[in-house]
Amino acid sequence: MEFPDLGKHCSEKTCKQLDFLPLKCDACKQDYCKDHFTYAGHKCPFAFKKNVQVPVCPLCNIPIPVKRGEIPDVVVGEHIDRDCKFHPGEKKEKVFTYRCSKEGCRKKEMLQLACVQCHGNFCIQHRHPLDHSCRAGCSATSASESKPSSSWLTQRLRSVCISWVQFCDQ
Repeated sequence: MEFPDLGKHCSEKTCKQLDFLPLKCDACKQDYCKDHFTYAGHKCPFAFKKNVQVPVCPLCNIPIPVKRGEIPDVVVGEHIDRDCKFHPGEKKEKVFTYRCSKEGCRKKEMLQLACVQCHGNFCIQHRHPLDHSCRAGCSATSASESKPSSSWLTQRLRSVCISWVQFCDQ
């Protein structure tokens, strides 16, 4: 062996490989091979000093500032004990608050979907006046009509269908 002092052995207990280009861990200051130089690779006990991450409180979802050298679990625990805004007995704000006005429907929506004719609040399925049997539109039609007023699209579809039937009969 010509160069007995060249290289170093990996400090990982299970490895001890002779590496000619060892890497020094900046947290624990020991030499490691290419397979074990990461904090996770050698389970570095001082990784929390170098591995800078911002933990988030699991209860209130607020990022908790951690100073260099502090253990994040301890800081988050102190936050939960002292500063956490989460109160387990407190009810959360409801998202789906607008209940459908159609009789028998129990659906709720996030946004208010008001009918322009009767001004009732309806779910997506019943938002159209024909879907919730809106009677407010009937007063605008003539007294001779007994059915609710049809929308422009329905009338247009009827005329297209009639035209199509007439074309096919020719």
